[in-house]
Amino acid sequence: MTMPPTTAVPARPMTPVPASHAAGEPGQVLLDITGLNAYFGAAHVVRNVSLAFREREVTAIIGPSGCGKSTLLRCLNRMHETVPLARATGRIVFAGQDLYAPEVNPIEVRRHIGMVFQRPTPFPTLSIRDNVAAGLRVLKRGQRPNRAEVDRIVETALRNTALWDEVKDRLHTSAVALSGGQQQRLCIARALANSPRVLLLDEPTASLDPLSTQKVEELVYDLRQRFTVVIVTHNMQQAARVSDRTAFMLDGELVEVAPTHKLFTTPSDPRTEAYVTGRFG
Repeated sequence: MTMPPTTAVPARPMTPVPASHAAGEPGQVLLDITGLNAYFGAAHVVRNVSLAFREREVTAIIGPSGCGKSTLLRCLNRMHETVPLARATGRIVFAGQDLYAPEVNPIEVRRHIGMVFQRPTPFPTLSIRDNVAAGLRVLKRGQRPNRAEVDRIVETALRNTALWDEVKDRLHTSAVALSGGQQQRLCIARALANSPRVLLLDEPTASLDPLSTQKVEELVYDLRQRFTVVIVTHNMQQAARVSDRTAFMLDGELVEVAPTHKLFTTPSDPRTEAYVTGRFG
């Protein structure tokens, strides 16, 4: 997965495939990593990871701080390469497309593989409606939906995040007036408005209170019906509650991946057992 050169084949968009029309059968591999290595300068932070993510499943990635969880997540939608001196090697295939092929446009990758960060990041100068619709503005002129279609997309995204009933009467007010938990669900709605196939969540409840955390967890559990979700979390109880499969990382390596119940009750690797039982980390 060598980074594409700046002067090579002109970038072309991935073929648009709306999630509602393109979802495969649950359990089919949608996103497949082979031999992924990621670096920040000389620091080797992800080491030879191979891991598959399946249609309409939630995969949790757990491990101690600094083990490479978030870096791996950022490689999945080509956010890693936006950091100075960052690079990656290996291969990531999404729905049959090599995401790091020289002709693939990273912006298109991020439309299909959306990401939500640890802290809520609403755009402070935009209304609630315009925050959700923000990603639609970057579409080419012929692809941009009209105002009525945008309103429909915004409503659907807000309903999918259980936020519509809370904000439908104030769509044109500032998004920063929302609570922290509402802002995080708004950011998830903003990602969903682009019709992704995959949703990446990087410790999405780390800065939230317990009630807001519960709402986001319930949302994640529900989203598996329509999306493939990958969630990085430092909270093992959260991983146990929301995920179908769990991957454990340590020192940049993938130690073990298994159905969540099995990983937490009968792990195969003694390092996994030591971590989930609290003997380190």
